[in-house]
Parts: sequence; C-alpha cells; structure tokens
Amino acid sequence: MIHSIDEKTLSTKKHLHFIGIGGSGMFPLVQILHSRGFYITGSDNNETDTLNYERSVLGIPIHLGHSAENIKGADCVVYTAAILPDNVELVAAKNSGALVVERSEMLGLISREYPDAVCVCGTHGKTTCTSMITQILLGAGLDPSAVIGGKLKAIGGSGRVGKSSLFVCEACEFVDTFLHLDPDVAVILNIDDDHMDYFKTIDNSIRSFHRFAEMASRAVIYNGDDANTCRAVEGIEGKEMITFGLSSQNDYYPADLSYPSGACTRFTLMHRGEAVCPVTLNIPGRHNVCNALAAAAASLYAGAKPRDITEYLAQFRGAGRRFEILGEVNGVTIADDYAHHPRELEVTLKAASEMGFRKVWAVFQPFTYSRTSLLFDDFVRVLQIPDHTVLSEIMGSREVNTYGIYSKDLAEKIPGCVWFPGFPEIAGYVMAHAQPGDLVITLGCGDIYKCARMMLQG
Repeated sequence: MIHSIDEKTLSTKKHLHFIGIGGSGMFPLVQILHSRGFYITGSDNNETDTLNYERSVLGIPIHLGHSAENIKGADCVVYTAAILPDNVELVAAKNSGALVVERSEMLGLISREYPDAVCVCGTHGKTTCTSMITQILLGAGLDPSAVIGGKLKAIGGSGRVGKSSLFVCEACEFVDTFLHLDPDVAVILNIDDDHMDYFKTIDNSIRSFHRFAEMASRAVIYNGDDANTCRAVEGIEGKEMITFGLSSQNDYYPADLSYPSGACTRFTLMHRGEAVCPVTLNIPGRHNVCNALAAAAASLYAGAKPRDITEYLAQFRGAGRRFEILGEVNGVTIADDYAHHPRELEVTLKAASEMGFRKVWAVFQPFTYSRTSLLFDDFVRVLQIPDHTVLSEIMGSREVNTYGIYSKDLAEKIPGCVWFPGFPEIAGYVMAHAQPGDLVITLGCGDIYKCARMMLQG
C-alpha cells in the first residue's frame, strides 16, 4: 500500500483547501473532515447541488473558477487525479510550502484510522454496493463511517462519521488510487476493460486488483462468476476468501430468483446450501442482484444479522444517480443514471427495456475522449438497445481531444441516433417527441443530470 501522509502530519494542519470540492469523491471527505473541526475552503468550475450544500449547510467558502488567490492561508491542499498538473491552484499550492495531497491519499489516511475497513472495488457497481452495505450496517445499529461515490438518502449525503470501528469505503481503481487504502475486508465486484488510457491492458488492471486484494488484512469477498476477478485473486493466501455470484458454486448465491415487476426482484439468499434470509430488491436489473449478494456477504461478515439483510435491502431505493427516478412530465417518466461504460449502459438499458414502458429514450453524455475512442464499437452496440438514442457532445474532463473523436461519429453508426451540442436543444427535442408512457433516462458520469432537470421543468 502507498502511505504518503500520516495522522500526525494532518493533526498539525488547520486550514484545508479542496481543488474540485464539488466532485463526488471529494464531497464525503469534506463532510468527514468538516465534522472533525478543520476549517475548509474550496473551488470548482461548475455550480452543482453539491456546491450549494457545502456552502449553505456546511458553511464552506467556495470559489467558482480557479485562481492562485483561492489557496491563500491554506496549510494543506487536496486535489483530485482529474486536476491537470498546470492547474493554477495546484501550481501555487506546490510553491507555497503547504502540504499538497491527492484525494486518494487523504482517503487512505482516513481508512487507516479504522480497524474494520470494508473497501469495495470493481469496474461496475461500486457506489450501489457501498451504499447497500452502509444502509444495512446503519440500520443494524452498527454505526459505520462511510465514503460513497454517490449520495445515499439514508445518510443525507455521500459521507458519514460514525462512532464505531466500522468504515465502509468505495475504492476506485483509476490510476491505482485504491492502493492508497488500508482495507481489512476487500470486496471485488468485477473487473472490466475500463481506464485503459492508464492500464493499457486488462492484464495490468488485473494485477492492480491483485495487489489490492493482497492488502486486505482479514478477508476478500469476490465475484466467483467473473473470470477476471478470479484471475486477480489467484495466489492470495493468509486471509478468508469468500465468493458470491449467481451460480450455486459460490459461497453466497440466490435461489428462487423471480421478478414480480420491472423494478422488483425477489430471491432467497443462500450460503453454502443453507437458506439465510429472503431478499426483496426495489431497484431494477440482474446486475443489482450481484451487488446485493456482495453487500449481504460483507454486511454479515461485519456483524449484521440475516433479518437486517432482509429489512434494509428492501428499504434501499438506490443511490443518487443510480437509476434514479426524478419525476414525470405529461406522462413521460424522467430518470437519471451514472452509467458511462458500455457494460454499465448495457445492463441499465436492458433493465429499462424490461420495465414495461412504451418506449425507452437514452440521452447519453460520453465521458472522456479516450474511453469513447477505445470502446467505440461497444458504445455503438449498446446504444442500439433503447428505442431512441440522443447524444450530447463528449465531456472531455481531464483530457485533450488528441483522439479526434466526436459524438457525431457515434451518432453516424447508431440507427436513428441524433446529437446536439447543448442540453437545452436536447431537452427541447426529447420532450417534443416523447409520448405518455415513455421513459427518458439520462446517462453519464458528467453533468448530464442537468439535462434531465431541464426536461422536468417542461
């Protein structure tokens, strides 16, 4: 594991400044560190609900836009891996003598303060599974602390400070940031070909997940049905190895799987041939059965009871931006989802297609030029699942478009697909053509949710 700062170093700091304070990975750290009494400031480029919450509820001064002046007085500056090296605040911070810490390093420090850290990694499903575990442990009275990559209604945000030794944490593999963590229990949901701009090959990605599994001090809970995950845990010794999956060869698996409605799934949670408890999921998709199995296994290992699994998985309605139903306009249902990888889009759109809507509209914002280019054919294939596909321009985020890739290139390969440069044009087009009984779902990990809100406003 990678340790660059320690508790003693942080204890000497009073003013923390966050570059990109509105990010989903930054928000829970801000919540936790604010609760510990640190004075916090921040900056970001776009107005979001998160910035509004940080300002109005937490009282944090936030600058819109980046400037060297913004870090004035800070003795510790936290930034994300998405911040480019020439960012004026990052450059100023490195020249100021302040402690400069990447977000994952700060998260790693926090994880080391808890003797029972459950860290959830995987290409897909991290936020949902981490949210499920948090909701179960919270409902069970085990008072966990948590860092989640999305908002969970049960905790009123994406971070929580509990009083127990339990810490539930979403662990992201991007540029190996999860190797900063100190997991006691490592949960591996799946391994797919994402972040190939960094890993280059799936073998390199698998090696990183192997290193993460090796770091677990007590147990590895992993998807026994996923070939890449099974490769990643080969040779791991000296800790408990627990499998989950849809097939009965796993330690935890479902029996009597049924789908009473498009948004409801029922099954019996099994453990090595013995029934543990009944489970009702009120979120759609077969992929969420796997997330629930992993969450149940991790929660039981952490001390929850079977009755807690039954009660609190039934209460779970999803994390923010995970097939989140936002409302209805003139009989058209508007939903929003974080899916941005072809595999995530595929399972989400298939689930949407099975929910009984008249037509399904996918409004997708591609994220990063590298992912769009490297997985181009997969995007073309899965974006043909819905009845209608509408694209926004690619959100480049941390990248420069050296790939020469544009949304129009995708649109030309997808029958009936249209694209627009701005959200107002997209919202106007979709609401002019969608009919009562249709589902419109915005998709992407950028700011496409703003388009969903425009549609809700009519």
